[in-house]
Amino acid sequence: MLPAVSLGPYEVSRLIVGGNPFSGFSHQSREMDEAFMDYYTVANIKAALFECERQGINTVLLRADRHIQRVLREYRAEGGTLQWIAQTASELKDQVSHIRQVAPLAIAMYHHGSLTDTCWHEGRMSEVRELLAVMRDCGVVVGLGTHLPEVIEYAEEQGWDVDFYMASFYALTRQHPQQLVVAGGSVPDEIYDDADRERMVAVIRATPKPCLAFKILAAGRKATSVGNLQATFEYAFANIKPTDAVVVGVYQKHMNQVAIDAGIVRDILNGWARGGK
Repeated sequence: MLPAVSLGPYEVSRLIVGGNPFSGFSHQSREMDEAFMDYYTVANIKAALFECERQGINTVLLRADRHIQRVLREYRAEGGTLQWIAQTASELKDQVSHIRQVAPLAIAMYHHGSLTDTCWHEGRMSEVRELLAVMRDCGVVVGLGTHLPEVIEYAEEQGWDVDFYMASFYALTRQHPQQLVVAGGSVPDEIYDDADRERMVAVIRATPKPCLAFKILAAGRKATSVGNLQATFEYAFANIKPTDAVVVGVYQKHMNQVAIDAGIVRDILNGWARGGK
């Protein structure tokens, strides 16, 4: 088991595998989206999930659409034990019914960050708060996703009833507020500016609530070598709180990225623990 943190009553590994590649979202190119979709058959997704277990990861963060729910059913029927943090499928029209259907299947659920940010730009944050209240009524651990640090600041200032934040290192929706409720499709001119992550980590450290940092690898742009990968993970863990975790996607076709990422994270965190950091 990798080092873990608390998320409500649950212990989750500080490295969580995210589901964008499983669902064909690369945030790089249409060609990469299609490569993900071609490789990640149900069998290959399940194989990746079981590899997470073998490498000491105990939690995954995946979309809550019907396809992923079906994959998880098969995985669990075959003995899979990973905990599921569910991202709302924001393309679905009836979000209330969607939340009520999914919440009993997951340990936690969060409002999809792209839709949160669209509501922020359009002055519809009351709608987001209402959906978070539905999650609370369902008894699930409640999260708010966003790419914008000011959204977290706003929720904290207003005393929103959330248990954790899903916080992107890069403010993609600042440049592209027109990406409405689509589930993360690639945009050719997405901007990954390291100044964004400086701003976000400051907000992450300022909130006492747990944060799950995502896009830490800039959608693979900072994973071009083992040294680059190591440095990026070190930056993330050095700049978030000890009570926080990171979420990264994996592409298992050419190499065992689950094992590589878990090994790096284990070495960093265990090394810091031995050194008293």
